[in-house]
Amino acid sequence: STPAFFLYSHSLIPPSRSADLRAVMAAYGQTQYSPALQSAGPYTPYTYHTQGYSMPSYSKYCHIIQYGGPPTPGKEPEGVPARRSSDGKLRGRKRVSDPQPPLDSDIERVFVWDLDETIIIFHSLLTGSFSTRFGKDSSKAVSLGLWMEEMIFNLADSRLFFNDLEECDQVHIDDVASDDNGQDLSMYNFGTDGFQSPAGAGTLCLGSGVHGGVDWMRKLAFRYRRVKEIYNTYKNNVGGLVGSPKREEWLQLRREMEVLTDLWLTQAVKALALINSRPNCVNVLVTTTQLIPALSKVLLYGLGSAFPIENIYSATKTGKESCFERVAQRFGRRAVYVVIGDGVEEESVAKKKNMPFWRVSCRPDLEALSHALELDYL
Repeated sequence: STPAFFLYSHSLIPPSRSADLRAVMAAYGQTQYSPALQSAGPYTPYTYHTQGYSMPSYSKYCHIIQYGGPPTPGKEPEGVPARRSSDGKLRGRKRVSDPQPPLDSDIERVFVWDLDETIIIFHSLLTGSFSTRFGKDSSKAVSLGLWMEEMIFNLADSRLFFNDLEECDQVHIDDVASDDNGQDLSMYNFGTDGFQSPAGAGTLCLGSGVHGGVDWMRKLAFRYRRVKEIYNTYKNNVGGLVGSPKREEWLQLRREMEVLTDLWLTQAVKALALINSRPNCVNVLVTTTQLIPALSKVLLYGLGSAFPIENIYSATKTGKESCFERVAQRFGRRAVYVVIGDGVEEESVAKKKNMPFWRVSCRPDLEALSHALELDYL
């Protein structure tokens, strides 16, 4: 059935922030918190269906939900910034003039994203589920999926040390940073340093406190430091990273995937950019893909400016609940967490942790998310 958006009158907004955000989820048809909403008091929903909707037309049914009062007149967004700007602000909040990103402890809202089938379309191209569900050319979808898969692992292997790190993949890029002695790596030869992932290396890299030899751990840390340097250097210049003629191939692949998926990624990037433009909000990625291939995906799909490498977590070995706990510890209790995804795991963990969950099952869900962000519902 077509999802619907439920809009609540200003007088019925729950008093607390978390409840407020749950009301927003329900307002856009994200109804998994309906018991909590009903316990907050009665409400009268207005229904506007996704199919054929015109986003601005339903704003007349309700007041804009605000945490800091009504919107400032004449301050509607004029575009989608590419990244957080020094003068960006959230309506009803104090303007932030410091050009530096805020400290983790100053972040007020954390948007925790899934990657595959939420921001990007990848796995469902290979399985055929995307083409089946949305009536696309199945052979074309599989072909593009295989093409992207080849590029992802080629970049991971050739530039991001995945051959060395596959058996000792980390949850986070800085997990072994304490083993790095800060040695200058400009002339360091990774090919001849004798590093080899030992049998059972995976058990050494779960943050359990169990480490290999000092020399081996230092070489491991060197590789992750270089990966971080490469990511930060090329996150806005992926063409320069892959080089020619791969650059032209990559650009062609990106164009064809956007056509096939009806600009799915473009719509996701709009929502990500809106969040990044706010001074006290942040995007975090928690994916079931191993960290190194995940970084390769983020780069090749052009998401490097949306996600600083420190904000990317791999749940491959530990599961999403463990990653969510790490994120919550990092940004603290005062932050509000909104989970955005398509899968059962992130939804169940979000519900367990009392975090609002925004389900993405089709491109209109991303359009609705962007519109909710533009109107400061979220």
